[in-house]
Amino acid sequence: MRRMYYIAAMFALSLAMPGCGDGVNLPDLPAGVETDLYKIPLASDSLVIPLKAETEPMIHNGGLHTPEDFQRIKDNLTRSPWAEGYEKLVNNSHAQTSYVPNPQTSITRGSGTAENYRYAYNDVAAAYQLALRWKISGDNAFADKAVEILNGWASTCTVINGTTDMSLAAGIYGYQFAVAGELMRGYEGWADADFKAYQDWMVNVFYPMNKDFLDRHHDTPAGHYWANWGLCNIASMVGIGILADRRDIYNEAVEHFQVGETNGCITKAIYHVFDGENSNLAQWQESNRDAGHTYMCQGLMGVICQLCWNQGDDFFSYGGQNLFLKGCEYTAKYDYAGLDVPNVPYTREYKGPWGTATEEYPSIHARAIISRPIWALPYYHYAKIKNVDENAIQYTKFAMEYEAPEGGGGDYGTNSGEFDNLGFGTLMYARD
Repeated sequence: MRRMYYIAAMFALSLAMPGCGDGVNLPDLPAGVETDLYKIPLASDSLVIPLKAETEPMIHNGGLHTPEDFQRIKDNLTRSPWAEGYEKLVNNSHAQTSYVPNPQTSITRGSGTAENYRYAYNDVAAAYQLALRWKISGDNAFADKAVEILNGWASTCTVINGTTDMSLAAGIYGYQFAVAGELMRGYEGWADADFKAYQDWMVNVFYPMNKDFLDRHHDTPAGHYWANWGLCNIASMVGIGILADRRDIYNEAVEHFQVGETNGCITKAIYHVFDGENSNLAQWQESNRDAGHTYMCQGLMGVICQLCWNQGDDFFSYGGQNLFLKGCEYTAKYDYAGLDVPNVPYTREYKGPWGTATEEYPSIHARAIISRPIWALPYYHYAKIKNVDENAIQYTKFAMEYEAPEGGGGDYGTNSGEFDNLGFGTLMYARD
């Protein structure tokens, strides 16, 4: 449901005194009134990115990767860094026609349950990588194997279950299956009936769980779940909306990303923007939790931004302040460059055993570099498409160069976290 905007907020801005971190503090307001303008929801009728009419068809240009992207790759395949990126792809065990998929009747995730979600994240990584190899090489053998994997899951899997972690499975693997399916759209070897069945599978099995999490979040306070939960379910709905030609689903996701109540909302996931000498930095909601989940949030937001960008919706420059870039710079400056960053304590509201409770996260996570393929996408977009000032992207560039060439699922380990991002950013996003 859309939130109503506090119209007085913009007027108050002109009266505000300089504040710590946010730029402004609102004076003499009643207790309980939000004073952080970055947290005040936008008007339901004045979204930064307006919703398109539900009758307007989705754009089918590859989802994450367009025909222009693949042509650029083909033109530069023998040059660095594309050559190194391509080598990472062709050497990955998941990107082979010999890969043996293992579709399951259910995707089950959650401690204490009969977990089997590893089959999903391995198989969808394979489908994605095989789709890339087909698009780049033109060899239909890769396409046939990708279709085999996708058809196998659509005809076998009927439910996602487990503990509340089922919402993570629905979100993470939902967006990945949607992206892989969209890449294979139009392949002559994928029968129309099978493709329709695949679309229906995504809409009937994944989407209801994505929507339920964003709407109800397991009957907990809106702030109970960390940002990655909301972000992965938003990413899934964006991907499904594109795949299934469902503008209504896409609009739901785009709306929640801007004004939704969960921490998947962009200005809650990146919940604090600094000013002054730190105006190029913004703090992630999970920054005071740990490095791994902060990286996860960055990767998921990159997927959302890129999918929407290829639909003509620019979340990269959200609000005219490149909010996503500021979040990337914050993480890269602290973890990769090893430099101090400002930090605002975070208070989490959650559903405790005796009702709503809070817990404090007073300082930033222990510094750590956890290799993930999440840096090439923001760097090349902001540096080569947006042409931002080099000082505004210096730390993201440092992290990108540190991690290059980026691999994908199977290159970083065998646990689920190593498969949260589809990867191969060096190959797919590099530009001169």
